[in-house]
Amino acid sequence: MITEERLSDFINSFDMGNTPFLNELEHIAIETGIPIIRPQMQSFLKLLLAIKQPKQILEVGTAIGFSALLMSEYGPEDCRITTIENYEKRIPIARENFRRAGREKQITLLEGDASVLLKELSGEYDFIFMDAAKGQYIHFLPDVLRLMPLGGLLISDNILHDGDVPESRYAVTRRDRTIHGRMREYLYELKHNELLQTDILPLGDGVTVSVKTK
Repeated sequence: MITEERLSDFINSFDMGNTPFLNELEHIAIETGIPIIRPQMQSFLKLLLAIKQPKQILEVGTAIGFSALLMSEYGPEDCRITTIENYEKRIPIARENFRRAGREKQITLLEGDASVLLKELSGEYDFIFMDAAKGQYIHFLPDVLRLMPLGGLLISDNILHDGDVPESRYAVTRRDRTIHGRMREYLYELKHNELLQTDILPLGDGVTVSVKTK
C-alpha cells in the first residue's frame, strides 16, 4: 500500500460502496485471498468511466471478474468489455460471476496468454485496464498501443509493486529484481513514449493513467 493507511481509511470512509453483488464478491475475494482492485482504485475507475464514457473496454487480467463487473456496472449501458485471463482455475469462477450478475452478454472472456491474444485482437478499445502479471506490462505495451485510438485511455494498476519499484534494485529481494527492473522500464516508456501523455499517481499501490495523444 503506497497511500498511508490512516489517510486511505479517511478517504475510504466517504465511499458509497458498490452494488450488493459487487460487495458480496469483494467480501468473498478478501476471505479467500484473491487479489482484486482496492477501494481507492475502484472509486478512481468509476470516475474515469464517468469522464470517458467508453464504448469498448479491454481488460488484461480478469481474476474472478470483479473489476470487469465493476466497469460493466458503472460504465455506459451500451459499453462492451473484453477481458483476458490465463489462470485456468479462476476462469470458470469469473464466467459464473458474469452469469450470476446477468452480464455474460456484455463481457467477453478470452482464455489464454495475453501476449498471444493481444496480437490477435483488432479494432479499437477506447479504455484499457492493465491488471495482470506486472512483469509482462512492458511486453504487452506495443499491442496495447496499436489497439488504442486517439484519445484512448490506458490505466495500469499496481505499478509500484508494494512500494518496491522506487527502491534500489539491491534493496529488493533477488527474486523480485526482474519485475523491479521491468516495472521501471515500463514507467520510463509510458513517460517518454511520444504517443502518450502519462501521469503516475500514488493511489493504492500506484497507478498510471496514459492518454494516446498522437
